[in-house]
Amino acid sequence: MSWNHVCACCGMSRRDFLKMTSLFSTSLGLTLAAGGCQSGTPQASNSPSPSSSPSPSPVNSSKVDQPVKIGYLPITDASPLLIAHAKKLYEAEGLTAEAPRLFRSWAQVIEAFVARQVNVVHVLSPITVSLRYGRKFPAKVVAWNHVNGSALTVLPEIETPRDLGGKTIAVPFWYSIHNIVLQQVLKQQGLTVVRKPKDAAVNPNEVNLVVLPPPDMVSALANQSIGGYIVAEPFNAAAENLKKGKILRFTGDVWKDHACCVVFLHEDDINQRKEWTQGVVNAIVKAQAWIRDNREETAEILSKEGTGKYTPHPLPALKRTLTYYDTDFYGKQGAIQHADWGIKRIDFQPYPFPSYTEELVRLLKDTQVEGDTAFLQGLDPTNVAQDLVDDSFVKQALQSVGGLKTFGLEENFTRSEKIVV
Repeated sequence: MSWNHVCACCGMSRRDFLKMTSLFSTSLGLTLAAGGCQSGTPQASNSPSPSSSPSPSPVNSSKVDQPVKIGYLPITDASPLLIAHAKKLYEAEGLTAEAPRLFRSWAQVIEAFVARQVNVVHVLSPITVSLRYGRKFPAKVVAWNHVNGSALTVLPEIETPRDLGGKTIAVPFWYSIHNIVLQQVLKQQGLTVVRKPKDAAVNPNEVNLVVLPPPDMVSALANQSIGGYIVAEPFNAAAENLKKGKILRFTGDVWKDHACCVVFLHEDDINQRKEWTQGVVNAIVKAQAWIRDNREETAEILSKEGTGKYTPHPLPALKRTLTYYDTDFYGKQGAIQHADWGIKRIDFQPYPFPSYTEELVRLLKDTQVEGDTAFLQGLDPTNVAQDLVDDSFVKQALQSVGGLKTFGLEENFTRSEKIVV
């Protein structure tokens, strides 16, 4: 990218850009990353979409003047973006789509997004708050990717959250729903959250938090350099299948149907490429509807054995993630305490409920994160929910798939948040 005083793509000065990206590139998350962006990018499936695929609703191709460039981590949170690519749903909307780019860490995804190497990303919902208000980067949430889909996985000998005292636990990023939920659980147990150097002693009443890229978590647990991790699937299912860890608690069993990752777009695309934006959201919403009815095929498409090779994960881990949520089995080990909620291990629906964003802002103010957090204290939850999220595109997209009822929800764009630690 060439720079003058101001970046043409996002309106930021070079100084502001470097200041912002340094937040991510010098964070512990990137320091611990084992490598950069994967050298090989997944290939789109060339096979025709089956008859069960959502029907197309093309937009005016004269107004869609840039390709869809997806950036993602190899987690099931990215499923709607990837299935939309595999099923050629972007093309059905009159768009062109490049092969999605896989990254190892959230820091790398954000840096690529800021530099406009990618223009459609799924990111942890708290990251959007940090970027827009902490670093003044012009981007907005246009939809949710999924709900639930994360868990706290620990060494087999750990029986309760209280047993995490004296242990080091990994989170994927400081600004993550995982960090928020974990800290709520630890506080409820009377444990103190600390952020100490790797080799520092951890007292019995403390839990040391470190950042690790999700791909590094299973091996770190296996060699017992950490006592556990809280992260998106299928890394929890992978540890189960490998007999290296067990699930201590599902995050969706703490915060019912919470969003983890959201669809994040540059604000100038939203304002200047409305038909392009609508096409992107249409494709993602149709992918979500398709996934809910085709979970096993979704696992096959995303697996390393699949034609697209979108993730390095074996099929059994992805199938477990998308289909297995046995309330009796997990209830006995305490991972599920609210079986009556009737949720799924991971589910898919696109509407970004304002109440969630409001509660997210409130909880972020009470969560330890790295870096300057002064901006958080000045945020008004209601204003953030209105400013950070543009739900106009997803509301229109929902109309084309039968509304919220297609996703098992009432036709009501409000809800009350349920958080029970």
